[in-house]
Amino acid sequence: MHAEQILAFRLARSGLASRDAETLAEAAACPASDFSRDAALLALAARHENVTRAGYKQATDRGELVIAHLVRGAIHALAPDDFALYGRALIATDDEELALQLGQQVQRLAVEKRFAPIDALDEVADATKAALDNGPALAKNELHDELRERVSTDLLPWCKGCKSHHVAPMLWRYGCVKAGARLDSGRRYVLGEPGPSPAADRAVHRFLHFYGPATAADFAEWTGVAGSHAKRLWEQIEVELSEVSVGRPKAWMLTQDLDALHSPPGADGVRFIPPGDPYLQRPNRPLLAPEAT
Repeated sequence: MHAEQILAFRLARSGLASRDAETLAEAAACPASDFSRDAALLALAARHENVTRAGYKQATDRGELVIAHLVRGAIHALAPDDFALYGRALIATDDEELALQLGQQVQRLAVEKRFAPIDALDEVADATKAALDNGPALAKNELHDELRERVSTDLLPWCKGCKSHHVAPMLWRYGCVKAGARLDSGRRYVLGEPGPSPAADRAVHRFLHFYGPATAADFAEWTGVAGSHAKRLWEQIEVELSEVSVGRPKAWMLTQDLDALHSPPGADGVRFIPPGDPYLQRPNRPLLAPEAT
């Protein structure tokens, strides 16, 4: 299987082969990073005609489009129906796996302060929900002020950059995920409505729908979950997968997508895409820029 063919398949699946998404939510079927401010707006505009900043803001405020911390704790735009799938459903329920998901700073704090990552995340999530429940939308610094009043001092390390004590970045971001917080058009935090968490293995299915053929390690890197967590979820859908040769030992594709992989649709027109666009995410980078230099 040639790289060009895989990229053509992924281009179509990411919504860039034709600009025919009917709604902003449909354009955000594959979550679009908003790490760079307005990147998600530009990504959706490459997939949906007549996108305006005003319409984007209105959809965000109404909850017709969700902007929230999701995979890897990073801010993404996504369809409301996928809020729980890419958020709560992927939070590890094992302390060791959650520690890996929350990163090295939280791992060090957990050892130093002798707390369990699951307990710490529950505390921060509960505090986040209490701060936002029936209250005004909070800017990031205002949310941190609320968390300082609500969580234990063990969870408030000193931040040299901010010159203050606040919850470790990955811990408060995943606290927002677990609490179901999202961002409004003013970049303030409010409580969203993720709904019940679906089976987490559906996230593997969706990942392969956009980025197949791939491996469990690719899924772990894209979502930020521990390798053992990714492998366990992967194994739950193995019966739906077929092996594909892409120049490395093994990679897998959804069997139902094999025909689409072998005959991807042609692309029409030109798209300008921003940093963090779904097409520029980690699964595609080795194919888009194979040379180390």
